[in-house]
Amino acid sequence: MKDRLHDIYRPAEERKKDFREVERDLTAAEIRQQAERCNGCGVPFCHGSGCPLENVVPEVNAAVAAGNYLEAWLILSSASNFPEFTARVCPALCEGACTSGIDGAAVMVRQLEKVVVEKAFELGYVKPFRVEKPSGKSVAVIGSGPAGLTIADELARRNHAVTVFEKNAAPGGLLRYGIPDFKLEKWVIDRRIELMRKSGIKFECTTRIGVDVALEYLQKRFDAVVIAIGTPQPRDLNIPGRKLAGIHFALDFLTGQNRVNAGELKTLPVTAAGKRVVVIGGGDTGSDCVGTALRQRAASVLQIEIMPEPPAARSASTPWPEWPYLLRTSSSHLEGGGRRWSIQTKAFTGRKKLEAVEIVRVEWEFSPFGRPLKFREIPDTAETVPADLVLLALGFTGAAATDALGLNVGERGILEPDPERGIFTVGDCASGASLVVRAMVSGRRAAKEIDACLIPIRSHS
Repeated sequence: MKDRLHDIYRPAEERKKDFREVERDLTAAEIRQQAERCNGCGVPFCHGSGCPLENVVPEVNAAVAAGNYLEAWLILSSASNFPEFTARVCPALCEGACTSGIDGAAVMVRQLEKVVVEKAFELGYVKPFRVEKPSGKSVAVIGSGPAGLTIADELARRNHAVTVFEKNAAPGGLLRYGIPDFKLEKWVIDRRIELMRKSGIKFECTTRIGVDVALEYLQKRFDAVVIAIGTPQPRDLNIPGRKLAGIHFALDFLTGQNRVNAGELKTLPVTAAGKRVVVIGGGDTGSDCVGTALRQRAASVLQIEIMPEPPAARSASTPWPEWPYLLRTSSSHLEGGGRRWSIQTKAFTGRKKLEAVEIVRVEWEFSPFGRPLKFREIPDTAETVPADLVLLALGFTGAAATDALGLNVGERGILEPDPERGIFTVGDCASGASLVVRAMVSGRRAAKEIDACLIPIRSHS
């Protein structure tokens, strides 16, 4: 049996010069060999304990190994509306629950999913769907991120007339404006949106609800209104020097580059070119900032994180089949820059603009199983890091409080729905910031509930 394939990227020096997807195409032999690694699994946990969408991974991979891409696509698409997105940006929770990962390397599920999707498009298996008998009900979806697109697709397949409203120039939400092109090229989104349009779903872009169109108007025109606006409020770092020029939220930085790539902007609103960049936050968004800054030809890039460096192998605190706590190195980290752990940011310094970041090392206390619990500053470890640009990648706190939607903002920035007024919430704005795949799950589940409200008899069928 072949080992897991680790050589999956284009050469670093090549890919740093463009914004094309970083992963290379796998050969036919590599695809077959990697799919065959899934054979012989006794009791698969990948689709139950792992994948939130409950993709039936073993059956998909068995079809790939046999070269039957039609069967693989039919199985995959039965559980996922947009596998072309998760195949590129999902952290592959399924792989954390793979039985091959108990004493070795997990099957490369995500990359094989991407192979299935692209083969399905190439061979003409992916087609618009047809509404056989319109329900006579209409739904407005506010927001076209992964949750909004999923619920629009699901409700349209249930024969409802769906219109998606998006404040930006093109649909996609976080997929289009937050995730760098080198992870998800935007033609992938355009391809899917075109299919949705051909299936009868309407898109109204550059439309802000409460500004261009009143929510009350949507309530009169549609039988239900679904809010899928995500959690756009970034977590800030309110320390001395925060108001200095040169400190920006990560999403503003990433969105600017994506808009330039798309031709929506001519110049970058925030650029790392020639600058000493410090990224604060060790998650995926911080990693995306690293890769983008390198492509913008930053003078240097340093990513710092207050949490301790995770272990190289699965921690005892997350036994299989739980999602493993361990060190993860992205394609961006492999391209350059530095990473430092257990670093607390104390202040930003400079006269009128940012000149440096004051930091201090911290020491963590761990649980008996190796999970970090609390930290303390280590005396005499304060230092100053020169910086011209700081990018805050500290996550998101919730949905924006707005009178335009007429909804209350509850704990963790979650919007409270009002079903009696025909207003529903879905995705991150309904449950808190999370993964693309979980936003899609939320869309699929909410579609069933809304469909039952629109056509009550179906709830008894």
